[in-house]
Amino acid sequence: MRNVLIAVTTVALMASPVAAKPPLRDVPAVDDALLDLGLADRIRKECPDISARMLRALSYLNNVQSTAKSLGYTSDEIDAYRKSDAEKARMKARGAAYLKAKGVDTSDPQSYCALGRAEIQKSSRIGSLLRAK
Repeated sequence: MRNVLIAVTTVALMASPVAAKPPLRDVPAVDDALLDLGLADRIRKECPDISARMLRALSYLNNVQSTAKSLGYTSDEIDAYRKSDAEKARMKARGAAYLKAKGVDTSDPQSYCALGRAEIQKSSRIGSLLRAK
């Protein structure tokens, strides 16, 4: 009886799919957080009236990495996601869509400033990474 139970358990384990981790791009706690970090960086680079809260941004980035690790991702998986040209292009496209939806004219630095001030005013995640000069 014991051998039958072991055999049935083994077959059941082999037949059930192993719970695979989704790609980091499908983990909103990581992907959306990095998008916000990238948008804040773009705003501070394009708007002469806004600067970054660098210590807060570094702490934020460390928290994103800690979140990914707590979800079972390794440093190698995080680095592969972070360095992937395909993921960079996808994130750039997401950022461009966000900026367009918010009415930013990419040829006008003041439109970045308007968005940055609005994000700061509403204390969004993006705004929390920025400071008006």
